[in-house]
Amino acid sequence: MITLTDSPFDAAEALRDFEKRAIGAGAIVSFSGLVRGTSKLGKVKMLHLQAYAPMTQRGIAKAAADANARWSLDALTVIHRTGDLAPGEPIVFVATASAHRRAAFEAADFLMDYLKTEAVFWKKETTDSGAHWVEPRPEDYADRDRWSKTGT
Repeated sequence: MITLTDSPFDAAEALRDFEKRAIGAGAIVSFSGLVRGTSKLGKVKMLHLQAYAPMTQRGIAKAAADANARWSLDALTVIHRTGDLAPGEPIVFVATASAHRRAAFEAADFLMDYLKTEAVFWKKETTDSGAHWVEPRPEDYADRDRWSKTGT
């Protein structure tokens, strides 16, 4: 299940719903990302996310298919916000379920690395010092690149 939404969501509720869909799995891993309250440019007032939904959803669906091909998953969910978000609000929820923990952990990590570097989102952060566009950090690309190495 892949959802892009401009409405707030409750990560705990998303996890409860996911657990109902993942009956029989031996492991469930979830990640909830929140809008940070500070950045290198100061106190964050707002984060604005834009997406061209058809393209963004298609890319996330391909990443989900790649995750399913790499690891034996029983279920997978990605929820990502768009629009204006305040510090502390959930921005992303990723959950994976598998028979074994390693597959669930790695698949969730893989999906988050995709979302941080490849998913088509435009992020504008408003801080005390003004508004600026947010790009992935070099560390985000290094995390993503782990998945293209042999054996991972």
